[in-house]
Amino acid sequence: MNTHACSPAIRSRRRGRTLAVGLSIGAILAACFAVTRCPAAEDAPSAKPSETKPPAAKPTETKPSEAKPTETKPAEPKGPRTLGILLYPGFELLDVYGPAEIFGNVGSKLKVVMIAEKAGSVHSAQGPQVVADHGFEDCPPLDLLLVPGGFGTLQQVNNTALLDWLRDRAGKAEITMSVCSGSAILAKAGLLDGRKATSNKRYFKLAVDNGPKVNWVEQARWVDDGDRVTSSGVSAGIDMALHVVERLYGTKAAETLADATEYQWHRDADVDPFYRPKK
Repeated sequence: MNTHACSPAIRSRRRGRTLAVGLSIGAILAACFAVTRCPAAEDAPSAKPSETKPPAAKPTETKPSEAKPTETKPAEPKGPRTLGILLYPGFELLDVYGPAEIFGNVGSKLKVVMIAEKAGSVHSAQGPQVVADHGFEDCPPLDLLLVPGGFGTLQQVNNTALLDWLRDRAGKAEITMSVCSGSAILAKAGLLDGRKATSNKRYFKLAVDNGPKVNWVEQARWVDDGDRVTSSGVSAGIDMALHVVERLYGTKAAETLADATEYQWHRDADVDPFYRPKK
């Protein structure tokens, strides 16, 4: 018996199944092409002109006064900015790396460099060392300057070389910033005289003692006084950094960085969850 032979009934059933499968695949392909076909093909005039012409817009629908307002972007310099973050023995790690994370991800519009009195490794208050790219003598021009806090502040408020360098560079910078007790160093250099500023809650007296002419604001996440921006303790430097990014590069850039770092941005400088009124 020929096992490969099939009866007409069997062949008929096979043809039916083949036809059914072919129809199913054809339906799938047709659906795919319907989704992915070129828009230009959809716009081709296959019907009467009256059926394809969009209705004429009324003049009142295109009045400029009814257009949605666009976000105003801050003016930016022609070239990229350079931010110098000052290092000194005993600086606070998060004071440096919190803002560095934000500013360092702005992109080609902002370059971040580490500065110290002498180029090379600098010990943090927590132990790890950070390498300074430049010393005071070979430091490039800086558009932005950031001074961190830390236990080393106690020595740096009396470091004449550092204070003189800050006076020179802050006078040329677009914005000079501080995090935590770094404001005590700026105050000692006279860079906050007559300005509003804030500092770490636990070392607020250190800031006040070194800046008797400063208008200190104890209840503040950060304080923006034009070309001087200071933050309160440690993590507040991240909020301040996002605020400065918003000033320089726009709201969208700051929000994108906050989302990318999964950081809950404290956008209101006056809302200070760590302020404790004196009894």
